Amino acid sequence: TSAYGQDYGADELFAMAREAAFEHKDYDKAIALSKQALEQSPDYTEISVFLGRLYTWSDKVILARETFDNILITTPDYEDAYVAYGNLEFWNNKALEVVNKGLTRYPQSEPLLLLKVKILRDLKEYKQAQEVNKQLLELYPGNDEARALSTRLVALAAKNQIGVTYDYVYFDKQYNDPWHLASVSYTRQTKIGSVVGRINYANRFLTDGIQFEADAYPSISKTFYAYLNVGYSADGIFPKYRAGASLYANLPWSMEAEAGFRLLGFDEETWIYTASVGKYYKSFWFNLRTFLTPSNNSVSQSVSLTTRYYFGGADDYINLRIGTGLSPDNQANNLLYNNGNPYKLKSNNIALGYRKLLWETNVVFIEASLENQEYLPNVKGNQFNIGVGYLKRF
Repeated sequence: TSAYGQDYGADELFAMAREAAFEHKDYDKAIALSKQALEQSPDYTEISVFLGRLYTWSDKVILARETFDNILITTPDYEDAYVAYGNLEFWNNKALEVVNKGLTRYPQSEPLLLLKVKILRDLKEYKQAQEVNKQLLELYPGNDEARALSTRLVALAAKNQIGVTYDYVYFDKQYNDPWHLASVSYTRQTKIGSVVGRINYANRFLTDGIQFEADAYPSISKTFYAYLNVGYSADGIFPKYRAGASLYANLPWSMEAEAGFRLLGFDEETWIYTASVGKYYKSFWFNLRTFLTPSNNSVSQSVSLTTRYYFGGADDYINLRIGTGLSPDNQANNLLYNNGNPYKLKSNNIALGYRKLLWETNVVFIEASLENQEYLPNVKGNQFNIGVGYLKRF
């Protein structure tokens, strides 16, 4: 150890220790350099906290605890020590104790509040996690990691949810009569994830139809969760059957990726493959999605970009979506995948929406969209859609 410290001061040794740890993953060397620096400057608290982190990363839990305990005895007002200690104890009950102790001294600490949200989430205390995360976003609305957590916690915290929606679709050329779409849904949070039952109603071509659907969002791990969908209708107003599946991955830097498929069963089956990537940045969420539909040695595709601006929690935002092509997840026009594969025809669309949480358990939303659809070769018409909805959580 002494060989590392020859002719170097504490600051230089600290810099060398950080280089050894972060650039070369040589934690043993970094520990030796940090200890040598502390021999020269025993009150250098930042190096002591770094040494505790090195012990944590090296799975030397006892030494890490001893280091952090000593710091909190001699320097109880050092915020980063509580954050580092809380990360060490993340997987046991002491983590919450350490973080709460730190929050008594630093009640508005951004890293401590974020760590508490994660601990409560992993302890399955979703309601408490949601409350702490709400406090965090009120103090630091630009925290994109908290913003990403907020969306997942909303789904995890509510045991039950009922929802109703209505859409009015008007065509200036393609069809003489407007379409009316409505749905009623019930969502239940289970041990494996959210399960949704839904009844969809549609009046198209002056004919009524009913579709039954079920969704599930099983949680696989901290990184992965899935989306599963099945649906059936016997009326001809909806696809006879539909199915879908996607795998989602929560990535670093507040990003999310998805890959999956959708199946629409008309007189013939239509397979659509989808992929998307999403990113939270401060108060914004960006999502780029594509649907790919192979047919006759060619592939038709649609692309959409969705942007949300959050002015509150997970249910307080405005959204803008622009895109080309059809989406099988859009009940207003996925019927156009039938009848000679018109999904190959060109279309462009734009949508603007608003969503608001009221009195903690009520959510209202509205969205208006315009689609310029090529419904016959070189013949285009406009499709106007306005939809409203209401959710009640309990």
